[in-house]
Amino acid sequence: MRNSYTVTIPEEPPVSPFPASPKDLRTKTPMPGSLLVSTFVSLVLNKTKNSKSVQGLTGLRNLGNTCFMNSILQCLSNTKELRDYCLQSQYVRDLNNNSRMQMALMSEFAKLIRALWTSPPNESVSPSEFKTQIQRYAPRFVGYNQQDAQEFLRFLLDGLHSEVNRVLVRPKATNDNLDHLPDDEKGRQMWMKYLDREDSRIGDLFVGQLKSSLTCSACGYCSTAFDPFWDLSLPIAKGYGEVNLIDCMRLFTKEDILDGDEKPTCYRCKARTKCTKKFSIQRFPKILVLHLKRFSEARMRSSKLTTFVNFPLKDLDLREFASQSSNHAIYNLYAVSNHSGTTMGGHYTAYCKNPVSGEWHVFNDSRVTPLSSSHVRSSDAYLLFYELASPSSRM
Repeated sequence: MRNSYTVTIPEEPPVSPFPASPKDLRTKTPMPGSLLVSTFVSLVLNKTKNSKSVQGLTGLRNLGNTCFMNSILQCLSNTKELRDYCLQSQYVRDLNNNSRMQMALMSEFAKLIRALWTSPPNESVSPSEFKTQIQRYAPRFVGYNQQDAQEFLRFLLDGLHSEVNRVLVRPKATNDNLDHLPDDEKGRQMWMKYLDREDSRIGDLFVGQLKSSLTCSACGYCSTAFDPFWDLSLPIAKGYGEVNLIDCMRLFTKEDILDGDEKPTCYRCKARTKCTKKFSIQRFPKILVLHLKRFSEARMRSSKLTTFVNFPLKDLDLREFASQSSNHAIYNLYAVSNHSGTTMGGHYTAYCKNPVSGEWHVFNDSRVTPLSSSHVRSSDAYLLFYELASPSSRM
């Protein structure tokens, strides 16, 4: 299959305005291919900054019900730090040979991102070779059936992470009891244990840490657990016509009573007791992906909520959901993956804020059009991509 998004490197260097000196005529060592591409891409982007032409407005062809994939790819293409990781070929030094089946998912992803940022505006490129790689990593995406965008995002990030994981040899799992430690120290040590096994540039951007607190109603003992997360799936609060994103966050973090068949075993009581469970965020990621749970399965029939969720484009303040005092929980929106239609037949698009121009655009497969910021919010919003506005407090 022909590679439809190959970047062509100029064969001839620019002519120097100065005569060549003898030392300039010496034989030079050829630059590595990845460095050539990185240098060329940097020249293109620098030229773009000084012109009225804006890069990154290239569409993706629909290969047959692949709008879910195109929507996510455009959201990731407008994730500035991930974009730069690909365009500057920083990923090359992180590639390892220990990833599952040693596939080329990261390289094809970077090649596609490069094509989206170096192709002329109003053109479209084919993601066919990238699709070949993602379906090798996750066979559930073989074929051309409509798929869920959130599931695709999770599989894609997991695949990219595995290929650039800095950990080549994972340490043996240990069952250290950390319950005697203060919660913050326990959370820190659990985070370090996670990084001992899973440490990549992809994780640096997308992974946060969730704290789960379980309190026994009989003796008051509180046990805590800390788990990494790549996104947060938020239930949609019930409301008349419109609800607020913060209400969805409060619903996600509210105390739940575990009783009846759900009773857990209390560590202190040594018996199954009624408990309350509550989530809070221990570590906020640089890129926070919020998944609005619009789809549900009930009695063999799926349904979709079309509730309008009002979310801020700037200054999303999540400090009230922090496990510990934090001033680093203010986020700005830069991309939205939308789903229109029903569970029986729907279509995905993306609204993305260009990291160079700051302007919003609609990415509808191969078509890219301007979008007013006042139209970013809609009842089709499914995945919200937020970027941390203040310096990260991650250790």
